[in-house]
Amino acid sequence: MNTRTLVLQGLALIALSGAAQAQQIYLCVDASGHKELTDTRKGANCKPLDLPNPSIPAPPREGNRLRPPPAAPSASSGNFPRVDSAEQKARDADRRAILNDELNTETKKLAELRKEFNNGEPERRGDERNYAKYLDRVATLKDSIARSEQNVEALKRELATIK
Repeated sequence: MNTRTLVLQGLALIALSGAAQAQQIYLCVDASGHKELTDTRKGANCKPLDLPNPSIPAPPREGNRLRPPPAAPSASSGNFPRVDSAEQKARDADRRAILNDELNTETKKLAELRKEFNNGEPERRGDERNYAKYLDRVATLKDSIARSEQNVEALKRELATIK
């Protein structure tokens, strides 16, 4: 690891350990050349690092455990934004219209795919002299039909959930 990476890791460790005040950080190198960042000088092979103020406020603690973050306001709280019923009905109507358009488009696409698939025996094209190309197209059509059927079912389920 390079010195910069070690410094960043050391700063992160100090911040996570709950150090609320600025501390001197030393880079110590042992006889075998291993580098260590520490907040205490461990011998003559430790050099103080000149860093900007590494002071990062420690996370709030309760005893030995971190406090959970403050709860987000729930939907039932008094300051949660409300939408009047007329506005919500208009939004639901827009959503229903969009989903109906998507359902109609997907249904047409499914009908075209089924027509082209021709019950598993689509007509061969002129560019499909190789039988493997034909089989690949049949498999692709089959996958497209399955995906389109799933889309139609999902759109129907979504429409059923609108009030």
